[in-house]
Amino acid sequence: MAASMGDFMSGPGRSKPCRACTDFDSYVDQYMKEKKLPATMKATLKDELQCPLDKNDLGRNTWSFLHTMAAYFPNKPSSMQQSDMKQFIHLFSKFYPCDYCAEDLREELKTNQPDTSSQHAFSQWMCRLHNTVNVKIGKPEFDCSKVDERWRDGWKDGSCG
Repeated sequence: MAASMGDFMSGPGRSKPCRACTDFDSYVDQYMKEKKLPATMKATLKDELQCPLDKNDLGRNTWSFLHTMAAYFPNKPSSMQQSDMKQFIHLFSKFYPCDYCAEDLREELKTNQPDTSSQHAFSQWMCRLHNTVNVKIGKPEFDCSKVDERWRDGWKDGSCG
């Protein structure tokens, strides 16, 4: 039987929901209920609580890091650089804080190995991987022809300076 997101909200030795495994709104709803706070306070709680990253913030920041890393990967990587990056991705999938997301990545890597043959190949692989996740969670896909604009060079319209 497949596990639900609720199964991952607490892990071994955790009595509270895992913040890296749930979204901030769910966490705040629980916090407000426990503290008996009025619903009108929800909008300001995130800044005031200075909480660890929630699942959504962690995901956004992680994808930013991974895409940027791919954008600056060498155009002609050595065999060692290619091997190191593949190993990094596999190790990353073992230590990512959201258990559900980490397991999903490990499953994906069984049939979809990182293409580290060049910066372009790795950036495209990363974009396709991200789009696979976007489809699973109901988000729009990103146009992979624009990865260098988005993550390395800046938009062609000059808006990034």
